[in-house]
Amino acid sequence: MAKESVKARQRKRERMVAQYAEKRAALKAAGDYAALDELPKNASPVRLHNRCQMTGRPRGYSRYFGISRVALRDMALNGMIPGLKKASW
Repeated sequence: MAKESVKARQRKRERMVAQYAEKRAALKAAGDYAALDELPKNASPVRLHNRCQMTGRPRGYSRYFGISRVALRDMALNGMIPGLKKASW
């Protein structure tokens, strides 16, 4: 499980990206790279990283569910995800 500070930092970045998205798009369309450079670094969407919504784990992330492989398997085995079950053959 990731530290709370790491998860909080990620949420802060997500808020900042959403806040500056419109302004960044306008500056990019205008080609004003000097003004774009003045914006906060965390306002750039490139700095975001996919993290598990439950644990904050950065690796093994499943985009469809928004959680890591570990959390997905745990939830599937507990029957918390409808229609998903462990394969057996």
